[in-house]
Amino acid sequence: MSTTAISDETARQIDAIRIEPGRPLVITDADEVLFLFLQGFADYLEGRSLYFDWSSYALTGNIRRRADDLPIEATEVRGHIYSFFENHTEALPTVPGAAAGLAALSQRAQIVVLSNLPHAQGEARRRALAANDMPYPLITNSGMKGEAVRRLSALAAAPTVFIDDSPLNLASVKESAGHVDRLHFIGDPRLARLLGPAEESHARHDDWPALQREIEARIPTGGS
Repeated sequence: MSTTAISDETARQIDAIRIEPGRPLVITDADEVLFLFLQGFADYLEGRSLYFDWSSYALTGNIRRRADDLPIEATEVRGHIYSFFENHTEALPTVPGAAAGLAALSQRAQIVVLSNLPHAQGEARRRALAANDMPYPLITNSGMKGEAVRRLSALAAAPTVFIDDSPLNLASVKESAGHVDRLHFIGDPRLARLLGPAEESHARHDDWPALQREIEARIPTGGS
């Protein structure tokens, strides 16, 4: 999917969401920003005679069989990711400080979670967000996030901050919505060590107190 493409389902969710014009907007990824996806996924793999090789910031090529240490094929990787989301979305642990950070930011900005996961698991993720004190609107997406961010920011017509762990998504937002502040964040310390700051980001942080301060410095006070 190109950086400017968007699925019909994602477009439908954006059309249905309530965005307050003129109020600052924080658009945040979920996995590795709010939830420790790979921590949960690695546990899932262990139960299937597989393991994650923490050697680079990628899934394909790093999921290996215990029996021979060989990586599984990309099609198998996709199958396991889908199965994991289908069965374990609500069980993922949260990134420390995420709920408190978003609660503080919600006093001056509106929050939207933009998450790449199967649309069918959207309700499970909404339940997980609510159960972990993060009851913010969720948009499910597939592929690059630039067009979704552009549309959401246009609805807000106000300063917008985008947070993601993926350099590809940050680059996509730079291309489609260059006015948006782009923050690189990786909540799992093991993953954070594998990847430097994304060139397409305005700043990189790996803990929520620092990320919260960065966002507060980029959005005006008084938004309510």
